Amino acid sequence: MAKNPPIGDGHRKGAVKQVSQAFNPQNERWVKRDTETGRFIGQKADSAPFKGVRKEK
Repeated sequence: MAKNPPIGDGHRKGAVKQVSQAFNPQNERWVKRDTETGRFIGQKADSAPFKGVRKEK
C-alpha cells in the first residue's frame, strides 16, 4: 500500500502499487485485485471506480 505520513490526516500520497482494479460487466461494479496473488480484495458499492488504484485492461 502507499505510505500516508503523517498518520491520521485522512488522505493518501501516491498510488496504491500492489493493487489493481477491473470492471465486472455482470453487476457493473469495480473489483480490486491483489497483483501479487491475483485474489479479489473488495468491490465497490456504487459504479464509480476506486480512487488511486490502477485499472486493468
